[in-house]
Amino acid sequence: MFYSNEHEPIHVHGKYQGNESKAEILIENGEIKEVRVKAVKGRKPLKLNELNDFKKFVEVYASEIVQKWIDYFVLHKQVDCEEIQRRIR
Repeated sequence: MFYSNEHEPIHVHGKYQGNESKAEILIENGEIKEVRVKAVKGRKPLKLNELNDFKKFVEVYASEIVQKWIDYFVLHKQVDCEEIQRRIR
C-alpha cells in the first residue's frame, strides 16, 4: 500500500500484525534496478519471514506498483486497490 501523501523515491508499505516496513523501488534510465527494504520511522519492522515475503512480492509486482504510483501521484488518476491472494514463490 502507499499513503496518499507519499514522497519520492517510489515506495510501498507492507504491514502485518501491527508491524510495518517499506520497499523503495529504484529506477535508472526508466528501468527498475533494485528494491530496497527499509524500516519505517516510529514503527516496529516486519519480522524476517514477512520481510522476505514482502521484498519478493515487491520484486514480482514492481512494474505494476510503479505504474499505479505514476497514475496516482503524477497523473492524478484514481487507482483501484488490488487484493492478491495467491502465494508468491
